[in-house]
Amino acid sequence: MTDIAWIDLALASARPKALGALLRYFRNLDTAEEAFQEACLRAIRTWPEKGPPRDPTAWLIFVGRNSGIDAVRKRAKIQALPDEDVISDTEDAESDIVERLDDSNYRDDILRLLFICCHPDLPATQQIALALRIVSGLSVPQIARAFLVSESAMEQRITRAKARVAKARVPFETPSPQERAERLSIVSTMIYLIFNEGYSQADPRHEAAAFSDEAIRLARLMLHIFPSEPELMGLLALMLLQISRRPARFNAGDEIVLLEDQDRSLWNQPFINEALALLDKALRHRKPAPYQIQAAIAAVHSRAKCAEDTDWVEIDLLYRALERLQPSPVITLNRAVVVSKLQGAQDALDLIDPLGEKLGGYFYYHGLRGGLLKQLGLTSQAREAFDRAIALAHSAAEAAHIRRQIDKMQEEATRPIAK
Repeated sequence: MTDIAWIDLALASARPKALGALLRYFRNLDTAEEAFQEACLRAIRTWPEKGPPRDPTAWLIFVGRNSGIDAVRKRAKIQALPDEDVISDTEDAESDIVERLDDSNYRDDILRLLFICCHPDLPATQQIALALRIVSGLSVPQIARAFLVSESAMEQRITRAKARVAKARVPFETPSPQERAERLSIVSTMIYLIFNEGYSQADPRHEAAAFSDEAIRLARLMLHIFPSEPELMGLLALMLLQISRRPARFNAGDEIVLLEDQDRSLWNQPFINEALALLDKALRHRKPAPYQIQAAIAAVHSRAKCAEDTDWVEIDLLYRALERLQPSPVITLNRAVVVSKLQGAQDALDLIDPLGEKLGGYFYYHGLRGGLLKQLGLTSQAREAFDRAIALAHSAAEAAHIRRQIDKMQEEATRPIAK
């Protein structure tokens, strides 16, 4: 690995901790970002010549803090800090700061950094964009390409999001256990949003496809600093189980392949093994929560050698438990798929029909409803539901999948009846 490649990797790994600590110090997101960027530039200039510091994160915090103070003083027309050679020679100071940095501060720094990206007034797309920019360090052009908007439009979105965050005045004091648990829940939701933004992409070359990997990296980071949190284990297990199917989810023509039709030999077994171990560890805490149950559902699928071996009774029990913990029309919609396997299409249709008002604008509601009506031979109603699903599709692959269902239905309707 070249010096530059190693430095890039070190800077990316240190970013959440260093930026979180600088945010705590300056209490201003823009100032913290500028200080971190200046520290990164100095690292690129000095590390190849002087060698890497013992603790890159501590070095970046120390140099970034001094750089930020320098910038604040310059803006206030106060005497600047010493020259570059003096600031960069941090041998003794670095040793001191390593000793004084507290892991508990790191934990809350990173949690706060992620938490401020999850302000409830921000739309989900802005939360994702802000987290990818601030926490993950993706460039504005990268994020803009992923969301299919211009760089200037994305820059404006992120600027507006930062302004809203600044007004939120997130407290910098150490959170209480209850506040920390609430922040963890909100941050977990945001990480899963990032994951799904990437998971929905058919083309692995699309910029957004890498979001899933970034979400997994963030979940690993959170689990590293909160290693006894079973719901973080559940979240990471869920994402690993889902991403393990990525090679089989789309065919060569970028068409969706349903779970029951996937070539399971393509599934990533190391990811599955890691996820199952995480899930077992989480469940031993005996604190069931939504991500753990969703991971348990995905685990049932991953353990089945073929679609016919799927334990639908177990999945139904898990969905019922999930409904009790987190009542949601979307969860009921998912359970309807299980009901169709166990009890038939009519019972499943009876279960989802009352959801029409709440899920009228949801692609998967109309797609499933069309499929159930098709099974019952109600082709005209099925066609209406499929047409509505196409209108609500989020991608060309989703729309193409529904069109194939319509084509099959029409073929079956025109096929001569055997005598």
